[in-house]
Amino acid sequence: MKETPEPIESVETAKKISETLSQFNFENYLPAAWHPYWDDLQSIPFLGFFVLLVLGYVVAKLLTAIFSKGFGKIGKRTKNQYDDQLIQLVKKPLFLTLFFFFIGLGVKTLPITPATEINLLRVLVSIVILVWAMQSFTILTLSLKSLAQIKDKADAVQPKTVPLFEIIGKVLIIVIGSYILLILWGINPTAWLASAGVIGIAVGFAAKDTLANLFSGFFILVDSPYKVGDYINLDSGERGEVTHIGLRSTRLLTRDDVQITVPNNVIGNTKTVNESGGHWEKCRIRIKVGVAYGSNLEQVCEVLQDIALSHADVIKDPEPRVRMRGFGASSIDFELLIWIPQPVLRGRIAHEVYMTIYNEFNRLGIEIPYSKHDIYIKQMPG
Repeated sequence: MKETPEPIESVETAKKISETLSQFNFENYLPAAWHPYWDDLQSIPFLGFFVLLVLGYVVAKLLTAIFSKGFGKIGKRTKNQYDDQLIQLVKKPLFLTLFFFFIGLGVKTLPITPATEINLLRVLVSIVILVWAMQSFTILTLSLKSLAQIKDKADAVQPKTVPLFEIIGKVLIIVIGSYILLILWGINPTAWLASAGVIGIAVGFAAKDTLANLFSGFFILVDSPYKVGDYINLDSGERGEVTHIGLRSTRLLTRDDVQITVPNNVIGNTKTVNESGGHWEKCRIRIKVGVAYGSNLEQVCEVLQDIALSHADVIKDPEPRVRMRGFGASSIDFELLIWIPQPVLRGRIAHEVYMTIYNEFNRLGIEIPYSKHDIYIKQMPG
């Protein structure tokens, strides 16, 4: 059975990388007057390598210290600690990159075959790529958390959306790092990308509901139609306080102390009434009252206004209002419009106001009509 030949693109890429790596020569970075001394060092096996090893360590330490102090002074001018933490995270991979650069130059001086030399250089570059990729995870997390704490920022980056961006960023880092490593070692990444695409499609179909909830939760957090602590009403009739907004679901706590978990895909595609929205948290409730025809309407308005103003939990600014709404079948219809501090108080305050209205109307002789049917019998049966 014949072996499948390596793709032409992969071979050409490997050749280009080999040519690029072979161009590194420490002698090219030395003044012309120093070339004879360098040739003398290379005449002694491994001496040139160890000289470059020591020189690389010293230069890497020196340049890293200059970088740290230089950017550290700039970081001290800022109020947050992000700059200082970022400098500390970059120091290690920066030192390793500089040090491995000199090691790579030293490899060029070793008495080894060209193939071994290229493989050693590939190993060094691979280690540098892996170190930068791993450190990028920490830098990504630090950057997202710092950005989420800034008030004047893009609404997309919030403490609750940080995990989503972190996962996406880490996946991108892994994909880019893996692609570079495959190209570095002369491996054709096309087949790997095709396999990843097929797997992605399969996973997408299998977890479409989960992904729908995930993206809906992300847009809910970005759009902010409600927040934790708000009282919302759903089309399905649920009403409660928002206690948690996650990437998969939203949790409501009803007045019956029952927790309702609603998938974000459902709540994102339904009409939501936020009672705590608007310019402030307070909200207005309507107390409907009917009085009998013939009642003193001015007295009714005055009594309702006084009842609202006398209640301790009714907000005085905006002040309560009384409005006549129309002529009913058996009553003249009024509405008492009052503002309350929080939507959660709606039930209790409405109950107390209704009780006070009933008692006060009874005391003043204001009739509250109700549906009555009078039956007239023309003739009693014999």
